[in-house]
Amino acid sequence: MKVSRKMVDKQLRFKGMLFDRLVRKSSEEKFIESMRNSKKQVEKRFRGKDVEGLACSEAWVSRGDGSAIRVRIYKPLHQLKAVPGVLWIHGGGYAQGTPEISGDMYKQLIDTRDCVIIAPDYRLSIDAPYPAAIEDCYEVLVWMKNHAEELDIRDDQLIIGGESAGGGLTAALALIARDTGEVNIAFQMPLYPMIDDRRVTESARENNAYIWNSDTNRWAWKLYLGELFGENVPPYAAAGRATDYRNLPPAVTFVGDIEPFRDETIQYVENLRRAGVPVDFKICKGAYHGFDIINPKADISKTARDFLMKSFKYATEHYFARQER
Repeated sequence: MKVSRKMVDKQLRFKGMLFDRLVRKSSEEKFIESMRNSKKQVEKRFRGKDVEGLACSEAWVSRGDGSAIRVRIYKPLHQLKAVPGVLWIHGGGYAQGTPEISGDMYKQLIDTRDCVIIAPDYRLSIDAPYPAAIEDCYEVLVWMKNHAEELDIRDDQLIIGGESAGGGLTAALALIARDTGEVNIAFQMPLYPMIDDRRVTESARENNAYIWNSDTNRWAWKLYLGELFGENVPPYAAAGRATDYRNLPPAVTFVGDIEPFRDETIQYVENLRRAGVPVDFKICKGAYHGFDIINPKADISKTARDFLMKSFKYATEHYFARQER
């Protein structure tokens, strides 16, 4: 899908073009190099950074092999008891990022409804390919359920969410939790999720949009899947490959209409709905990948976030999933 400048929302154009010039790479080798450099820069700039107006802390979750997963915890400043728990998984093409980069999202969620945000610093594909990231996220989800009381959350209202690769991990996590039966999830928020490594849809082919395009998508999937790339990839690695969507948690998502993940997001929503799963969904005209993060002040970004927060608030009032004892 060829994207022209005129197809981009007017308020998103300048920042999209500017950011794209900074991140666009001409080859896979340069992309990988930039991911390694970005990992160092992001860690240096954001690691340990708190969100103003929130109570912020850290915990460590054991992997069982002697290593541990760093987890950031965000709460309102006032005292809490038995509120929804939200596992939020940061984006970054599976290759970069840190929990601290999603601070604005945490603040919006908590301002919308008192809750506790649990944000895992999962292993990145630049260091360890699949299944490292999803294994980390699942470990933290189980830990979250088992420590609900001390975290001040109710274990019948565990919610998962994330943007981009975080959205892909969210969708995969919903599948794993359903299949193992170890944790029951009340609601999922996979925003413009990276869920289909096959990249065969119209929006994924020959897409030259700002921020994320067909080239970066292919290179990022190769990093994440490693030796599995181009092979028989399991749905826990790429949730768009799932064939059974029954008994998954209700969902909300939105996606830009000019970005590579448009069609796979639409398909994911349709698959959920066909399986009888309630979904709130919005397509944002003229929006490239991550538009709400790149330019949060644009009208379309505010509309998308308002849509998300309205759905999140509804979920906290209506969706519950009791844990098996």
